[in-house]
Amino acid sequence: MTTEIPVKSLSGFTQLIVLLVLQIATIVGIGELHGGYKVLPLLAAIAVFICWFGFYKVGPNQAKVLQLFGRYIGTDRNTGLRWANPFYGHQKISLRVRNFESGKLKVNDANGNPIEIGAVIVWRVVDTAEAMFEVDNYENYVNIQSESALRNLATSYPYEDHGDDGKSLTLRSNGNDIAHKLKAEVHERLQKAGVEVMEARLSHLAYAPEIAQAMLQRQQASAILGARKIIVQGAVSIVHAALEQLKTMEVVELDAERKAAMVSNLLVVLCGDQRASPVINTGSLY
Repeated sequence: MTTEIPVKSLSGFTQLIVLLVLQIATIVGIGELHGGYKVLPLLAAIAVFICWFGFYKVGPNQAKVLQLFGRYIGTDRNTGLRWANPFYGHQKISLRVRNFESGKLKVNDANGNPIEIGAVIVWRVVDTAEAMFEVDNYENYVNIQSESALRNLATSYPYEDHGDDGKSLTLRSNGNDIAHKLKAEVHERLQKAGVEVMEARLSHLAYAPEIAQAMLQRQQASAILGARKIIVQGAVSIVHAALEQLKTMEVVELDAERKAAMVSNLLVVLCGDQRASPVINTGSLY
């Protein structure tokens, strides 16, 4: 693999002064010498003229990849006006932090349910040589590999835990864990392109439209069952406390049948959806 090599370039401002002095000196030499003596200053003038093509500039968070007739020479990260061998080829590459936002991908989760998922990947180039020479187009490579990793992640985990045990990793409930796994997988895929993944987050997650309504009904039913469970647990606690308090305070002594009737009535009142209508019993229970 081709790895980045720092290259030593010269300050462009210093070389500008040097070349300007040399160019004037060669022109003066051509004018003062006669006959065959003009050849040397003429050749020197041509060499100085060629050296003028060695200037290039490097902006902040940019780098220049230098090549000599197809051979990689090194990478210049020094900002400002620089000068190097005029026969070097210069290719600019950005070192800035960039975002890639995938579209809404339609895939099946681990349970086979069709879902829509999207992600935002924050990345930057850290090895310019790998980015330029190990892949054909590193920006396109980032896009394709990020979407491929996102698809693989979506098929590896369920959208939500249908068992309701809360132990399995799901796309909907474990956002931070899923983000870490997505970042690790994308980073592994992009290492060969000299790219560092700084952050990866899901930007969109939903059931596909064809099953969204059915899954919404299931979620509503689960919520109702969960609420009912809490209501029943609270009602049982209240009934138990009432029976214990009646027994402790010796307000009334109830046999098993009367306790059962009282428990039934209290549970109906406490767990019912509608307001209870009391019935006053003026006679005997029997």
